[in-house]
Amino acid sequence: MGYKLVKHRFLFVITFIVTLIYILWRIFFTVPTWSDGAAAVVLGVFLVSMELLGSLEMFDHYYNLSSVMIPEKQKPPEDWYPDVDVFIATYNEPLDLLQKTVNGCANMDYIDKNKVHIYVCDDGRRSEVKELCGKMGVNYLTRSNNVDAKAGNYNNALANTFSPLIATFDADMIPRHNFLMEMVAYFYIPPEKDGSKNKKRIGFVQAPQSFYNPDLFQYNLYSEERIPDEQDYFFRDVQIARNKSNSVIYAGSNTVLSREALEAAGGFFKGVITEDFATGLMIQKCGYTSYAIPEILASGLAPADLKSLINQRKRWARGCIQTLYKFKLLLVSGLDFAQRCAYWSAFSFWYSSLRRLAYVISPIAFAVFSIVVVRCSIYEVLLLALPAYFLQDYTLKKLSGNIRNSRWSIVYETILFPSLLSSILLETFGISQRKFIVTRKDGGGTDNMTYQIKQAIPHMLLALLSFIGIVKCIMNIFATGNTFYLVIIFWLVINFYALCMAVFFMLGREIKRASERFAAAVALEISWDNGNITATTIDISEKGVAFFTDFPHYIPADIELDAVLKTDRYQSRVKCRIVNVNQTKGGYKYSAYITGAADFDNQNALYSIVFDREPTLPSQLDGSTSLFDDFVANVQRRIPQQEFLNRKLPRIPLDISVDAVEQPGVHLINFNYIFVLIGKTSLAQDRRHLTIPLAEGVTMKCSFVSANASDALLYSVDNIKEFVQDMRFISMLKAWVNMGKSKFGQQSAFMEVASDEFDERADL
Repeated sequence: MGYKLVKHRFLFVITFIVTLIYILWRIFFTVPTWSDGAAAVVLGVFLVSMELLGSLEMFDHYYNLSSVMIPEKQKPPEDWYPDVDVFIATYNEPLDLLQKTVNGCANMDYIDKNKVHIYVCDDGRRSEVKELCGKMGVNYLTRSNNVDAKAGNYNNALANTFSPLIATFDADMIPRHNFLMEMVAYFYIPPEKDGSKNKKRIGFVQAPQSFYNPDLFQYNLYSEERIPDEQDYFFRDVQIARNKSNSVIYAGSNTVLSREALEAAGGFFKGVITEDFATGLMIQKCGYTSYAIPEILASGLAPADLKSLINQRKRWARGCIQTLYKFKLLLVSGLDFAQRCAYWSAFSFWYSSLRRLAYVISPIAFAVFSIVVVRCSIYEVLLLALPAYFLQDYTLKKLSGNIRNSRWSIVYETILFPSLLSSILLETFGISQRKFIVTRKDGGGTDNMTYQIKQAIPHMLLALLSFIGIVKCIMNIFATGNTFYLVIIFWLVINFYALCMAVFFMLGREIKRASERFAAAVALEISWDNGNITATTIDISEKGVAFFTDFPHYIPADIELDAVLKTDRYQSRVKCRIVNVNQTKGGYKYSAYITGAADFDNQNALYSIVFDREPTLPSQLDGSTSLFDDFVANVQRRIPQQEFLNRKLPRIPLDISVDAVEQPGVHLINFNYIFVLIGKTSLAQDRRHLTIPLAEGVTMKCSFVSANASDALLYSVDNIKEFVQDMRFISMLKAWVNMGKSKFGQQSAFMEVASDEFDERADL
């Protein structure tokens, strides 16, 4: 048993004991009595009930995390690999989104690619989808109705296919090239050591649902560089922990399933709005083993608008409650005790909205309305409550591998609880939603401010009450000297922070990018009529590339350029335009907008280059940021920022003197190939034209454009195309650049100010 495993189990045991003592103390010694009033009793019982429910869920989860079981991937013989049917479910998603997924599936490696059969399962019955399937050489399946929604769609595909393994993908989930080779290997069951057949049966293997765009929690809270996406914790921690009890949740996409197991389960489960969750449970009930693996093998789009996110979470909550009611979890046969506990935990998780409501209103009730919700002294809090709180936080952080901590769990719950409360209560009392609502996945969702403010109103009211409570507690400390109010202040501050973050989240953030960007080093060659440059990208998207050079190359911004992107697997020819050039430390960063691919095949190759990779968003929490940092960052970044000018050619600092034909000692401040900034005081008189010899046979002809307040004159370079590719000029420019680097290291303040009008006029 390794040191890490022993440490994790020790943490679990200590946390369990401390939390158990705390819960017993809460139940038997702190609940208000009727002498405190009916409101106190109701709120007190509500709070302690929610704490008990949360503790039971925590015990199950921490126990599983304390000794995680990751399945061992086998190495099957090459002649073992079976046929695989790939189902891509679609209803109304944009065609280009679907094309990326089909392209990713078509590029998956396999021992024999003739054994991979791709089916687009179109419940929208769209002619353009059928045409796309024809162009991409994959199968098209549809049906005459939409009975049973996604489950019915998949069951129709199941009835019209034959392979022993089935991979399922949502329309936006793009698999990497190694998806099948990684996943299918888990289905190989080697014979026992004595040569007898192993009777273990694998029902399905689930890979994480990763996102290549920041989810709304990352994006709206300006945290896309500081925290993993909100679902990462579920797929890389909760799911992996469920391996131990064979209770992995089938998430509907990025999964490979056994046809035998599906048929034993009666196909994809119908009659609930989370057919995937129910199907996985049925497969396990039939005695099959399920695995979750941590490797990211496919990535898709997280909901990009608030309404889609809220509707998605309502569907998940209702569907989970529907399923476990329908299965009669405590009575159903085929599940062992550990599986029942795991599914009970999945069920109780959705009641975290009620739990968060209790945690938010309880200190407000005491501080603002003088309702006693917990009867205790500050010494009991210090001895029993705070140790349990901080130990649970520490244990969660350690067992989760720094993917999640209590602070962010509180933020996520606080954001969603007002939106989910009604759905959870309605479903609990049997008022069910039956209609399957497809989550919008085009990445282009927008919310109107009225809807956003409406969703933020509960958080605003609760934040206001929390602030009032903080003020009243501070006043009571000075008035009474009772230090117990410090505990309430601590509780209120935590809630106030989470409620403010929820308001920030609901008010949103403007989406400026048309496509998501990946940090990636891809070989790039750009060419035009009489020039070319080779470089390596620093980031890439389906709409653009950025690359770095140590020399300020001339790449024309006024024409469309030819570009070739190349990896060890793919090559794509595209058209592009330079849209921005920035001087950075040590060189120049060029950004180019991709105007289009050469043809359909090159477009697919571009998709492969961009998306056949693991996303570059964070996989762990940034431990250097605090509660205060989060709050300040959201306040500061919501203040309107200065818009930076888009230079489309590199601005080269010179600060040198040269002799013009008209006069000697002309001071060149900076230069961007088509304009040059000249010091006014270096000219003996106003000159409309200047002729500056640069090298033997190379002359720069300049015409006056304007003057600015910094005693600098802007001239256009009239004959740049005559010498821009001349090696004599390039050699001289390299010498000037190196001279500038050694002399200044960076531009002087005068040169920066003097260039403002230069940038405004030239937009370069």
